[in-house]
Amino acid sequence: MIEKFKSKIALNIKGRNINRFIKKLTTKKINILSLNQINKNEVKIIIYKEDYEAVLKIKSIYEVLEEEVFGYIKIKRLIKLNTHFIIFILIGFIIFLLLTNTIFDIEVVHSNKEIRNLLKEELKANGIKKYTIKKSYNKLEKIKEKILNNHPDKIEWLEIESKGTKYIIRVEERELVKNTETNIPRNIVAKKDAVIKKVAASKGVIIRNTDDYVKKGDVIINGDVILEEKKSMGKVKAEGKVYGEVWYVTKTEYPFVYYEEKETGKTKETYNIKILNKDIELGLNKYKNKKVDEKTILNHPLLPIKLVHQKQKEIKLISEVLTFDEALIKAQNLSIEKMKKNLKKDEYIIRNKYLKSSVKENKVEVEMFFAIYEDITDYKEIE
Repeated sequence: MIEKFKSKIALNIKGRNINRFIKKLTTKKINILSLNQINKNEVKIIIYKEDYEAVLKIKSIYEVLEEEVFGYIKIKRLIKLNTHFIIFILIGFIIFLLLTNTIFDIEVVHSNKEIRNLLKEELKANGIKKYTIKKSYNKLEKIKEKILNNHPDKIEWLEIESKGTKYIIRVEERELVKNTETNIPRNIVAKKDAVIKKVAASKGVIIRNTDDYVKKGDVIINGDVILEEKKSMGKVKAEGKVYGEVWYVTKTEYPFVYYEEKETGKTKETYNIKILNKDIELGLNKYKNKKVDEKTILNHPLLPIKLVHQKQKEIKLISEVLTFDEALIKAQNLSIEKMKKNLKKDEYIIRNKYLKSSVKENKVEVEMFFAIYEDITDYKEIE
């Protein structure tokens, strides 16, 4: 690559007994990169620029004319000839870069004026305002989390989107649940077949204990309060929680050959300078792997340089060729991950067990057993 940009000169040499002159150049250890014999008294050679002065010193009666230059010296001459144009492009590019990375408008999308004003004040306090430079994706995420933590009772969800020279803030207001509960008497029953692992009641009578097996619909906390003399004291609205061990059998497939370009969700817009086959990105936080949508902004027919605008999406490359045992382990882990995603924060996997597997085309299918610590609380009105 360095050799490609090294300065070289093409020379046209004329004179009698031209071969003797070529031998003389070789004796002086001048590298002849290319030699083209035009006729017995004329040749065209290409040498390094650093050897040009040495050629002129020994040319004597020979006529030496410079025909063409290559590499760095050619770029240097082109830049010298187009100095004013390049300065104009650079100044224009800097101005363009500043303008395209400056926020000129902020829009909060919500019907509630109070929420809009609240967000505008919070955004301003965190440096998100008009005529400021765009913030990075990571910085916006931190600001978003900070605002959500500051107003947990008012804001349910928040998104800050950078679109051109504008921030669009979408927000969902947290709706506080109104107390619409009634005092209709009810029992707490099992939502699923399970073995009870924990039962607690603030109202009602617990009639099933830990390690009892219950079927779906069985009463666990009775809202019909009865004394030992079998006299009813009345019916209440049973309150409590029941957790049980619930069982599942799942089937999960995993391929032996797997390739995926997975988008991470991170996006950005950049400006790149392209010189020959070099791509120079202007900015930090460069993506290792990405999808690019590119548009040329500026270029010049005489210069191997252009300015482009890119919309980039970060991607994570996943490429695997697995043995049966490797695919089997991946399938088991995937089964566990899928099960965990369906659990609430107070639920967990008690134990799991691999049952069996089979191969279908280019995939392995695994069957897994799970015992889950799960909320099995359900309600049934007392008639």
